[in-house]
Amino acid sequence: MDAAREIHEYLPLAYPSAGEGKYIRFVWEAFESNYESGKYQFAMLAFHMLYMSYVFFSVWQIRQAKPEAFTHAVLFQQKEKELLTASSPFTFSEINERSIFKFLRLAGCENQHIGKFQKLVDQRNEIAHANGNIFFNDRATADQRIEEVMLQIRGIQAHMTPVLLGSLLQFLRDSANPDEREIEDAFLHVEMNFIHKHYLSRMAIETCLSCDLGEFRESPLHAEVTTLMQALQASVEE
Repeated sequence: MDAAREIHEYLPLAYPSAGEGKYIRFVWEAFESNYESGKYQFAMLAFHMLYMSYVFFSVWQIRQAKPEAFTHAVLFQQKEKELLTASSPFTFSEINERSIFKFLRLAGCENQHIGKFQKLVDQRNEIAHANGNIFFNDRATADQRIEEVMLQIRGIQAHMTPVLLGSLLQFLRDSANPDEREIEDAFLHVEMNFIHKHYLSRMAIETCLSCDLGEFRESPLHAEVTTLMQALQASVEE
């Protein structure tokens, strides 16, 4: 169970919609209750849903950071319209699960990485059908699958670094001047227009905090950039 809790470090700190946060809590509680009662097969189905949610959030971050590249990648895909007009990462659930991983190429993932990520979908399919088999009979087997999932999540997150840093730098360029943004308060602005907008997790924010801000050192708005970064830092210290 302790190993499974690591996934929270990769899921958003907060959600724009209360319903989205409620959904993630519901799925986690479904995993937790089934795991603790020894219903490991059902627990793994719930954990896979958390894994796919993480993937959707990552693809959403790519979409936000690289809109032109994302649009080009979507062209002529099934559900093209839904992908281009998505208002939430969960819209990505409307397309084939194996297909969503292809968008991770925009973050630098190569085919061998994507194949490993997709393998978890194939393994989930084996346990999601009424085939008369119980694949997870004990805690050790379940824990092994949890570690396999977390290994893939860590792998995806490692590729997300350039995407996240690019989003942060663009955010700072666009909003360092408080007179030119809708929300003057730096802390509220960071929460609403960066953390919520990009569905950022604790791990994602830690990556952003490592960003080289050299381009702002000589800027007349350097102090405001510092304030925005302090607000971002505070979000993971609460």
